[in-house]
Amino acid sequence: MINISQSTSTRPYLVRALHEWCTDNGFTPYVAVLVDDTVQVPREYVNNGEIVLNVSFDATSSMQLSNEFIQFKARFGGVAREIVVPMGRVIAIYAKENGQGMAFPAPAPTPAGTAVDAAIVSDSPPEPPAGSPSNSTRPQLKRVK
Repeated sequence: MINISQSTSTRPYLVRALHEWCTDNGFTPYVAVLVDDTVQVPREYVNNGEIVLNVSFDATSSMQLSNEFIQFKARFGGVAREIVVPMGRVIAIYAKENGQGMAFPAPAPTPAGTAVDAAIVSDSPPEPPAGSPSNSTRPQLKRVK
């Protein structure tokens, strides 16, 4: 019998399921990511150590949702970028249109020196869409009507 500490995380399975649910219902799936050095995203769009990404098939290319990573190509300001997000850094997935989705416990703090440096965070990043998690210690979703 496998004990709980040996079993795989449910996070990647839930992310894939909610991504599929959004897609099947015509919604736009967004993921909120807690950024550190293990996350490969355009740093100029990181706000307060987080980034919200549109992970719809219309906005991405070569999307892979594995147990370890979310990986795809997307355009930011017209420039194609390779995005790699460790599944453990995903803190929420939700539908842009109605905010329905799921928040996950924040990952354990990263060792000193691996957090996003404030100098690389843009002064004017784009605002995350309504319904994205707040900056409180516990991830939350807002319902937008």
